[in-house]
Amino acid sequence: MAQLGLRESDLEETFARSSRPGGQNVNKVSTAVRLLHRPSGVSVTVQDSRSQAQNRRLARERLLDAVGQAEQKRRAAEIAQREKTRRRRSARPAALKRRILESKRKRGVLKKQRGKIDM
Repeated sequence: MAQLGLRESDLEETFARSSRPGGQNVNKVSTAVRLLHRPSGVSVTVQDSRSQAQNRRLARERLLDAVGQAEQKRRAAEIAQREKTRRRRSARPAALKRRILESKRKRGVLKKQRGKIDM
């Protein structure tokens, strides 16, 4: 958890009864684990096993993956935004600008050829 900068104090852990097959154990013991990473708001619920300890371990592993993916998405969006503003600010290539102006001139000539109808 240290590689992503996650601290144990940032996690909020809650337990609930599991809603799955498992007999008396899951009906009486709160084996489902929900982990919430407060700074990022990422939440994970695990009820795979009949053991609460195993579900806690799995929840931490899945939370690491989820926070890592959220961080990657955030970075990708940030890079895309920077690229978008860079492209918006850069000047058009000269050849493209010439083609655009030429098509505008042609359009202007066509419009001038339209004349008023005399009656």
